[in-house]
Formats: sequence, C-alpha cells, structure tokens
Amino acid sequence: MGILQGQVALVTGAGRGFGRAIAERLAAEGARVALLARSIAQIEEVEHAIADAGGEAVTIRCDVTDPDSIRHAVHAVETVLGPLDLLVSNAGVPGPFGPLWEVDPGEWWRAQEIHIRAPFLLMHHVLPGMASRGRGRVICVSAKAVRIVAPHLSAYCVGKTAQNRLVTQAAAELAGTGVATFAIDPGFVPTQLARDTMEDEAAQKYLGGMVDRLKEKFDDPEAQGDLARCAQRCVDLASGRYDALSGGYYELPDDLDEALAAKQVGEAKG
Repeated sequence: MGILQGQVALVTGAGRGFGRAIAERLAAEGARVALLARSIAQIEEVEHAIADAGGEAVTIRCDVTDPDSIRHAVHAVETVLGPLDLLVSNAGVPGPFGPLWEVDPGEWWRAQEIHIRAPFLLMHHVLPGMASRGRGRVICVSAKAVRIVAPHLSAYCVGKTAQNRLVTQAAAELAGTGVATFAIDPGFVPTQLARDTMEDEAAQKYLGGMVDRLKEKFDDPEAQGDLARCAQRCVDLASGRYDALSGGYYELPDDLDEALAAKQVGEAKG
C-alpha cells in the first residue's frame, strides 16, 4: 500500500510533461486520480498507463479558466471517486514573449487567466469541501520566474508571482482548518511547453539565450530527471508531513525537513 492510499487527487494539465509525471506518481502511491485537460486523447493515454500499472484514474475534459467547466469537473470527480483530498494545479503557458508594448494584450491577459484565474477558480470550488472535512492540500506548480526579472517574459513572471501570492493568501485564510497550500518549482525538463517556446518566433527574437539553453536540454539524456523529482515532491507534500509549511514556495533543491525544523525552532522561540 502506498502512502497516499485512500486519497482522491485532481491534477490539471495531466496529459503530458510534469502533470503526467505527477499524476502517475500519485496513483503509484495509492491515490485515485482525476486527470483534467482540454485534450481528452492525451489524458486517456495517461489513464490507460495508470490502469496498466495497477492504479485508478478517470479522465475529464476541462477548461480551467471557465467556472462552469470547473464546477462540472469537480462534481464529476467527487461523484465518481469521492471527496477531494488533493488538488494539483499544473496548467500553464510560456508566452507571449516580447516587450510589454509589443505583445498582444489579449494574449497577455489570456496567460493570466491560466496562471491566476485557473488556480483561483479551482481553489474556490474545492476548498469549501476540504475545509468542512478538516483535511486537504493544494499544490500549485509555479516557477523560478517568481524571483527573477526576465525581460520579454512579463506574462509568465507576473502570472507565476501572483500565483504564489494566491497560495500564501489561501494558507493564511485556511489557518486552523486542516487544509494546507503550497507552491513549487517543478525543475526543468524539455517538455512540450519548452518546445513551443523554442519554436516561437518572438522567443527566438527576444530570448535567444534561453532558446539556446532549451535546445541543449533536448539533447541532454539527464534532462528528464526533474520529472521524477517533481513528482516525488508532490507526494511528499500530499503526505501531510509538511503541512506546517503551508503557504510556502519550494524549489527542488530545498530541503523540506530543514525548512520544517527551522519553522519549529522559530515557533518555539516566538
């Protein structure tokens, strides 16, 4: 039996890349997993892979920026699998790329809908049930962009920074309920999002150095390692062991045990 036996998890953007790795790892640890994405074909492939490995998963097509679509998805998940214990908000987009005064405003704002509106809507629909049951965890897949200034990458940096603040706000409001929220950097793997960035003309024009690094990663046989490390980080946070760190943002090199010990020492002194 895995350490997540009996839990019900919902993973968005679960058809490929980090989302797929997270979903498969959660299922391997015993969680029943709902796979959400706009492309049903991709998540059906993941569902079959999980079933072949002895796990349990269901697929639901969902637009995570649409309140009605999310409402339907959450209801469907809880009807089929049971009350949600874990939400992993993973959907994201890399662009648009370029100076603020050149990018398309509609495309820029659409990116914010995916980075900010989507996790807000998801939390809006799952947190009432979690809080009423006195248990639950939310993990938002963020990025190192929250702590850097990257010219020509404003949509991504602003969106991920706001996403982290949303996690912190939720943690403060959930204090004492038994529900914890986290933001994580998943690491770097040459996923389809990376390929989309490499092939984008604006990215090639304004972010040539980053595009070159992406190309190098595609040729690096070790570059897939962060998929497993990210998935393990989600399992660790879903286990409940680190709930005291609720509201925090953690990157893969961060030692959660050290962070937990430091927090406990600080609370003892306070």
